[in-house]
Amino acid sequence: MVGVALLSLLLFVTGTLAWIGALVVAHRRAQSAADLAALAGAARAGSCAAAAAVAARNQATMQDCRVEGAHLWVTVSVAAPSLLGHHPEVVARAHAGP
Repeated sequence: MVGVALLSLLLFVTGTLAWIGALVVAHRRAQSAADLAALAGAARAGSCAAAAAVAARNQATMQDCRVEGAHLWVTVSVAAPSLLGHHPEVVARAHAGP
């Protein structure tokens, strides 16, 4: 009986750690997409369309794009792995400019 309980606990902890690892990977993907989108938009004189295209090519959704002078701020989101019916999104922000 104790063996079954310990095995169940081990499986629960392993599954939770795997989900947390996948969440970290999703955040890194979102941050990479935001960084690349901001750089692409800044390279094209503050083009939010270019930033959105780069974000889409990186499987991210553009949430916000703001141009102020020579500075460009980008916010993107990436779908994170679901857990028990909960479908979180990971959000990342980036800035490009002089």
